[in-house]
Amino acid sequence: MKQSAWEVFRIQNYRNFILARLFFTFAVNMQAMVVGIQVYEYTRDDFSIGLIGLAEVIPFLMTAIFGGNVADIINRKKIIGVSVSVYAFCALILLLLSAAFEYGYSPTSILPIYGVIFITGIARGFFAPAHTALAAQLVPRKLYAQSATWSSVVWHISAIGGPALGGLVYGTMGVSVTYGIVLILSLTSVLLFLSVSSQPMPAYQPGAESLKDRLSVGVKFVLGNQIVLAALTIDMFAVLFGGAVALLPSFADRVLHTSPVGLGILRAAPAVGALIMATIMAYRPPLLHAGRNLLIAVAGFGISIILFALSKNFILSFFFLALSGMFDDVSVVIRSTILQLYTPDEMRGRVSAVNTIFISTSNELGAFESGLAARLMGLIPSVLFGGGTTLLVVLASLKAFPALKTLNLNHKLNETVS
Repeated sequence: MKQSAWEVFRIQNYRNFILARLFFTFAVNMQAMVVGIQVYEYTRDDFSIGLIGLAEVIPFLMTAIFGGNVADIINRKKIIGVSVSVYAFCALILLLLSAAFEYGYSPTSILPIYGVIFITGIARGFFAPAHTALAAQLVPRKLYAQSATWSSVVWHISAIGGPALGGLVYGTMGVSVTYGIVLILSLTSVLLFLSVSSQPMPAYQPGAESLKDRLSVGVKFVLGNQIVLAALTIDMFAVLFGGAVALLPSFADRVLHTSPVGLGILRAAPAVGALIMATIMAYRPPLLHAGRNLLIAVAGFGISIILFALSKNFILSFFFLALSGMFDDVSVVIRSTILQLYTPDEMRGRVSAVNTIFISTSNELGAFESGLAARLMGLIPSVLFGGGTTLLVVLASLKAFPALKTLNLNHKLNETVS
């Protein structure tokens, strides 16, 4: 019998979990938006804004592998609860700092904000592996693709709504009210995460392995599994070379000649496309020819970026960016399903940590690569180069990962649940 697209929501633990994720990602996206505006208003310096991302990604990369190990030996729900509580505490500190700024500001006053963002990076390093590992335990394997799809829907709703709500509240009610809402959303998500039932932890014998061996397990597993390695590698290089979002301010100004409002609309375009595709995939999961679909999606992403680079029309540019988001979301859902299906429960945290490092590294380095390529080649040629390189990645993957071409995740699901 064909599954309902809403079948996963019959599971109460999953309902509470996905609602908690919605509140939390809304809070994170709101906070990121407001911190960026606040830092720029205080400093009027683009470099100061760039330091925000650096202040978060460095501690995240330092702690993610260790956080993955912790997620495989300590109750995952508790890790999530503590991590999100830290986010809530950071929102409270940002609120208090903003109130203190009203009594005077000096160039060094901005430093505590970077310190708070550094702490959120550490919390993220523990939250991400535990969150992914627990999500896989809340639903039966036959619903892995469906849960990954709805998780993507929630994320993209937050990616669109969080910054929009943050900017609206910031502009109409002020920074203190905005951080207050972030705090309330974070605390609500803590309560919802804690309402999820604790799941059994995999067997762990202290001292059976050295810490070094445990920390390296996730990396060794990914490198030793062609399907998992292919999914992570293709997605990483596509984002690394094919991303045009980092250059959108330049395109909006120099190519499309649009206003800051137009820039905001363009920034939302990939998320709008991804949200549309995720809704479609909830009814028609791309699992039957998953490997082929992954390669087609990444190729489609590259072509969309090339067409965006060639466009001089705002509406067409929006369409091509939305199309890139649609293709990218197919890749995200397939990759997430592969990770859930192929990863043994006892190492879900550590493998998830490797996955999040792949994603974060490609996002951060992708922005750097885009800026460097634009400096060396020029704006439009650099994006054409990125899209073309993405297509070359697909061609190289056909040779490097032959097992991907015949991958059928429906078959894998049937093998698992039979």
